Amino acid sequence: MAKHRLARALKSDHLRAALGATIIATALGTAAVPAYATPAVQDNVSKQNKPDDANKINVTASQVLELARQQVGTSENARGGGTKFQQWYARSPRAMETVRRDGGDPTAYLNAAWCAMFVSWVGEQTGARPQVGWDAYTVTHARWFKNNNRWGTVAKPGAVVFFSWNGGKSIDSIQHVGFVVKDNRNGTISTIEGNTGNGKVEERVRPKSQVVGYGYPRYAA
Repeated sequence: MAKHRLARALKSDHLRAALGATIIATALGTAAVPAYATPAVQDNVSKQNKPDDANKINVTASQVLELARQQVGTSENARGGGTKFQQWYARSPRAMETVRRDGGDPTAYLNAAWCAMFVSWVGEQTGARPQVGWDAYTVTHARWFKNNNRWGTVAKPGAVVFFSWNGGKSIDSIQHVGFVVKDNRNGTISTIEGNTGNGKVEERVRPKSQVVGYGYPRYAA
């Protein structure tokens, strides 16, 4: 879902040329990794983007999920925008840094796919951003977890879950992201997601067959 909606937001040649790597680049820490970066560059930037584990972690998974649940029902407008998650991300320091580096216009985020922006917003508002990460692109967000050894295949409450609707298991196939509420122990998980098929924040039950993997924030006990 995120890929398709971002593609529509960038469908004009002008926006594609202007934003380019802005949309597909990571929006984490003090540096970003374009999708086309060499492995050496990616490794170097991944080190710079490591979560701030030196700070005391005092946010719990329950707190993150509670704030996410409070957003249920929030809906986009007819143009696919208008949410506080998109508005926050478009004004965020990281979006501005990326635009200054790569060019483009941060207003493109205002009508772009917002599932990853929703996850990022929840992390920011709870004070858990160093653990949850932030990005507007699901694939890069997942890579951040993987590069920081926080990636796996076990559903845990508060984990960031990444989906591929066709059942693909590669990070490049990721199309959507949300939070895990619980493992239902029947081949499904309960989630809270933004930018669902209904253009809302919703609680959903998803089959594990559509899960690519999970990112694990380091929450307080």
